[in-house]
Amino acid sequence: MVDLLLSLIGAYALICFCAFLLHRYFVYMPDRRRIAPAEAGLAGVQEITLKTRDGVILIAWYAQAKGDKPTLLYFTGNGGSAATRASKIARMQASGYGVFILNYRRYGGSGGWPSERNNIADAVAAYDRLLSLGVAREDIVAYGESLGTAVATRLSLQRPVRAVVLEAPFTSVVDVGKLSWGFLPLSLVMVDQYRTIDHIATLRVPLLIVHGARDRVIPVGQARHLYTKARQPKTLAILPRGDHNDLFDRGAWEKVHGFLEALVPAEHADVAAAEFAADEEGLTAERFAAEPVLAASANAATGATLES
Repeated sequence: MVDLLLSLIGAYALICFCAFLLHRYFVYMPDRRRIAPAEAGLAGVQEITLKTRDGVILIAWYAQAKGDKPTLLYFTGNGGSAATRASKIARMQASGYGVFILNYRRYGGSGGWPSERNNIADAVAAYDRLLSLGVAREDIVAYGESLGTAVATRLSLQRPVRAVVLEAPFTSVVDVGKLSWGFLPLSLVMVDQYRTIDHIATLRVPLLIVHGARDRVIPVGQARHLYTKARQPKTLAILPRGDHNDLFDRGAWEKVHGFLEALVPAEHADVAAAEFAADEEGLTAERFAAEPVLAASANAATGATLES
């Protein structure tokens, strides 16, 4: 009996160790092909390359905004690449918004290996590259999809943005993983945990959360939990028929577009002094003279939940 118990303990420990070694293969599912924007059917989008501090070359796509529209600094989910979001980029472009979408490491022709630490550092590098292209910081909206919601949230704590949009967010990767692997101590074996729930309350800009009521990957309750923890101004839009990957077919872009259109114009924004300190990723602290603080819409100013 004792031998059997020891064998079971040993087997469980081995499973946990394998989960520790291999969990990133379940978190990151890249399409590694380097596809040009034109090949994906996009016009007016250029490929951008940027070199990280550790020498890795990343591939991004950039479409310039029209007029005074903001630019969406877009961070994707854990699968595919920028090319698999071509239809979403096209809709953003058609509405006049700029788009800068980063291929994480190993995605869409980018080099290196993805990790939470790398992805957040690379998000900061993408932001700085966008500034170098002439986009003002008050014209940048951090846009995250699924895994990218955690990246967008963390970026927004290190660099000033006009607003944050989270499409199908989660509280943490651990909480999502427990839905399928609840028998494992994921909080102990997972290195990349993307704990948005620990950071959402620190955001100080207008926030929109969009989620599908029928999401079978990330339960809508996680989006509601984030919304509860977030500061005002904030808006939660629940799409009754939305799943995880079909939100743009269920009215998500209309919600996002309405939110962005209701933002106070950048030239009229109140400005407050702010200092953005480096977080645990070891990024360099940088003092900014000012941070844009904008109201979203009348609904967002008081907090709103939209279910339609």
